[in-house]
Amino acid sequence: MRKPGKKFTAAAKLVEERPYTLEEAVPLVQKVKFAKFDETVELHLRLGVDPKHADQMVRGTIVLPNGLGKTKKVLVIASGDKLKEATDAGADYVGGDEMVAKIQNESWTDYDAVIATPDMMRSVGRLGKVLGPRGLMPNPKTGTVTTDVVNAIREVKAGKVEFRVDKTGVVHVGVGKVSFSTEKLFENANALIQAVVKAKPAAAKGKYVRTATICSTMGPGVSLDVTSYNAKQV
Repeated sequence: MRKPGKKFTAAAKLVEERPYTLEEAVPLVQKVKFAKFDETVELHLRLGVDPKHADQMVRGTIVLPNGLGKTKKVLVIASGDKLKEATDAGADYVGGDEMVAKIQNESWTDYDAVIATPDMMRSVGRLGKVLGPRGLMPNPKTGTVTTDVVNAIREVKAGKVEFRVDKTGVVHVGVGKVSFSTEKLFENANALIQAVVKAKPAAAKGKYVRTATICSTMGPGVSLDVTSYNAKQV
């Protein structure tokens, strides 16, 4: 196993081996960052669910109160008048079957979100092998299959993020940049956590949020006290 670098080791020494409240953890993550670039702040939540069962899948979307600190590239796959609507609304790439062909033939993925109109899903459905593993496949549940492309684009550009539990039962989501104010980062992280808590499946038994960690891209993880997140469940 590769040994951690000197900067990481020094940063990790500033993090105590105990659970922190979110209010304590956010400024600590900002304090121990050491990379020269503006790192993303990430949340990692290990949930008490078995995603192999459809009734225990945890998935949803949320527009973060303070955005993500970057502009997302949006691809809209549509037809007819929706093409112009998407262009006027600020989509970065707009097209129909020719976009499907480009993705299929070139494995093109130079975008952060894909929005499709329902009439195009028969064609878009063929892109599962390219878009699926990257979490880019349009889905009605996340608002990315819709006739209201204008609102969908607006939400994505405003900082809409999708969260989805992986096969190991963990949710990984970025909630902003280290350069954000502590208050804005806290608001984003808290909003994301509450959205995941709210999405608890009825079939999930026992402790729902098992562990939670917040960190910057290169920095050490800071463990969060999950007691309140489980206590607020109804």
